[in-house]
Amino acid sequence: MSSDAELAVDLLARTDHGRVATTLRALPFLAFASHIVQDGRLLLRMPRSHGYHHACVGSVVAYGADNLGSARPGEGLWSVQVVGACETYEPTADQVERFGAAPDTVDGESYEPVYLRIEPRLGTVHSTDGGLERHFGRTL
Repeated sequence: MSSDAELAVDLLARTDHGRVATTLRALPFLAFASHIVQDGRLLLRMPRSHGYHHACVGSVVAYGADNLGSARPGEGLWSVQVVGACETYEPTADQVERFGAAPDTVDGESYEPVYLRIEPRLGTVHSTDGGLERHFGRTL
C-alpha cells in the first residue's frame, strides 16, 4: 500500500461513514456506507435492500469521506479517498460491534446489513487551510 493510501486509511479510521463509488449499468454511481478499518483494510456495512453491493463486489471501487458538510466556520476542509478491489465479507462479532447500532430502516424498508471489504491500493488526501492539522493533528 502506498504512503498516501496508508494516510487515507488512517484518516478513514477516524470517521464512521463515507461513500463508495462504482459503476451501475455502465454509469458512475455513489452509495453511502458505514465503515471500520481492520488491519489496513476497509470493512463496509451497507443496506442489502438497495442491492448496490452487487455493483461493488468483484470490482475496483473508490471509497471516500470528508468534512465538507460538517466543517465549522474557520475550519479547513479535508477529503480522503482509497481505491481497491472489493469483495463480500463475513465480519466477526467484534467487528459488527465496532460498527455500532444499525438503523432500523432505510428509505422505509427494514435494514438488513451486507458487509464488504476493500483492499486499498491507491489513496488521495486533500486539505485546505490546515484542515487535517486542526481536525486530526496530522500534516501531509
